[in-house]
Amino acid sequence: MLQSLEALHTSGVYPKRDLTIVRGMGARVWDASGREYIDCVAGHGVANLGHCHPAVVAAVQKQAAQLITCPEIFHNDQRARLLALLTELAPGEMQRVFLCNSGAEAVEAALKFARISTGRSEIISTFRSFHGRTMGALTLTGQKKHRTPFEPLLPDVTQIPYNKTEALSAAISERTAAVILEVVQGEGGVRPADADYLRAAQRLCHENGTLLIFDEVQTGLGRTGKIFACEHYDLAPDMLCLAKSLAGGLPMGATLLGARVGTLPLGSHGSTFGGNPLTCAAALAVLAVLQAEKLPERAARLGEQLFDRLRAAHLPLVRAVRGQGLMIGIELKQKVTPLLQALQARGVLALPAGNTVLRLLPPLVISEVELEQVGEAVIEMLTGYQHAIN
Repeated sequence: MLQSLEALHTSGVYPKRDLTIVRGMGARVWDASGREYIDCVAGHGVANLGHCHPAVVAAVQKQAAQLITCPEIFHNDQRARLLALLTELAPGEMQRVFLCNSGAEAVEAALKFARISTGRSEIISTFRSFHGRTMGALTLTGQKKHRTPFEPLLPDVTQIPYNKTEALSAAISERTAAVILEVVQGEGGVRPADADYLRAAQRLCHENGTLLIFDEVQTGLGRTGKIFACEHYDLAPDMLCLAKSLAGGLPMGATLLGARVGTLPLGSHGSTFGGNPLTCAAALAVLAVLQAEKLPERAARLGEQLFDRLRAAHLPLVRAVRGQGLMIGIELKQKVTPLLQALQARGVLALPAGNTVLRLLPPLVISEVELEQVGEAVIEMLTGYQHAIN
């Protein structure tokens, strides 16, 4: 009944699984029939603190009874505290923040800020990247399947191979406003960047008066084992895009700005709902829990355990296991969709990252027992599927 009702009225742009989720707690969700699943989709990386974390629920309930909306033409207590905390946590010297509602919006803001700050129009992004589906973010996204139906897109965007310093050196010039990179490509197959490549990108940007933007919408806020993935390499971008898990499940994005980003003219950008007190209160609770419970460090430790287990299994269907922290990609020798269905039947929800990569994004609060169950289910599923096709 619920599925048919939703199918009747939905836009049609989302592929739907045969599953109606009605409740969540921690790393688990339940469907309409009461069946329980370990959630390694986590809202495409939104639920770093799991579902309905008590601290986030309490913050939202308290703030909802006090003040829900307040545009940025007025000051606000929750917003002020959040801006201060984000800049305190940020890598390098990032003292300004633009608040919005999503990762795509954070990227759109960075695109505008780069052009108006430098007076240049050219932007460099990479193949296989994913930065969002709005027109500017889509132009930066390096995947033809997303881009082609909507061309022509924005002009003056050049795409180059990822992790290739020579290609970046050849492409960047005094005409380049910004280079935008993911520290780990998520939708592009869970592909970490090489440390030397990222350091070269920062150097080349500085040499050419170009701004370096890191899209940490999926990798930020503890997912890779640090608050920000770029901290693994002691890097300081000029802009850093955040969203997904920032407000614990409520829609929020942020673009953090470094000193090399010039003064932004009044009225050059804005957001009706960006920085509203409700999402700011939720984000403050999220950041407090991340720090108090040392969730980034926990993600590093648990991720390494799962990596070791998957690699030690020597599964014939697996080409490679890669990622960082609790952002794990398993590259397969076949298409991933039927394997996601088989894993769901074993009580684990997971994601694709392209046609042949199985992606796991478990909540950072997942218990060690639950993570062992995930590893066991993945190994059993892949082993059983290999036997079935032999």
